[in-house]
Amino acid sequence: MDYRTAFDLAPIGLVLSRQRTMVDCNERMLAMFGAERAQLIGQSFGLLYPTDEEFERTGQRIVASLDDSGHYADERIMKRVGGGLGGAVAGELFWCHVSGRALDPAQPHAAGIWAFEDLSNRRSVGVALTAREREIAALLIEGLTSKLIGRKLGISPRTVDVFRARLIRKTGASSTPDLVHKLLAGSGSEPG
Repeated sequence: MDYRTAFDLAPIGLVLSRQRTMVDCNERMLAMFGAERAQLIGQSFGLLYPTDEEFERTGQRIVASLDDSGHYADERIMKRVGGGLGGAVAGELFWCHVSGRALDPAQPHAAGIWAFEDLSNRRSVGVALTAREREIAALLIEGLTSKLIGRKLGISPRTVDVFRARLIRKTGASSTPDLVHKLLAGSGSEPG
């Protein structure tokens, strides 16, 4: 078996990138996002985000959060492209674990390799959330406090608390732990 075959048949989505543009990807990536190669190769990762704002803020967060060896990982809501493999519905939102490595930590977006794991079989997007609510929900799931979320997103802890309260209302949760449980389970109000 050669490296190309291993890349193409890996059980997780893999992407090689330059300047936040997809230069190569494997079959699992295409199936996960319901895309044909031509829909992804040469395109910005922004295509896979619910909003341009989330794409930009995630890029800033990656730069600020890379470890010394250039590694980064998080869980976030992504958007299916549709019209390709796997019968995915264009625009469908789903939870995704993303991890990757910048080849040069001093230039985080110059070149990298990224792995994508579809979490929708374990966690559905059961609540219609705004872009900021999606970011805060992902960080709450990681167990971060309001202070740490605020620091990571460049907002005040009080603003985080306001968004947390909105999330609690939207999901019908009784507390922050219950909110995290509902987010992990994909329960709460249906998208609308």
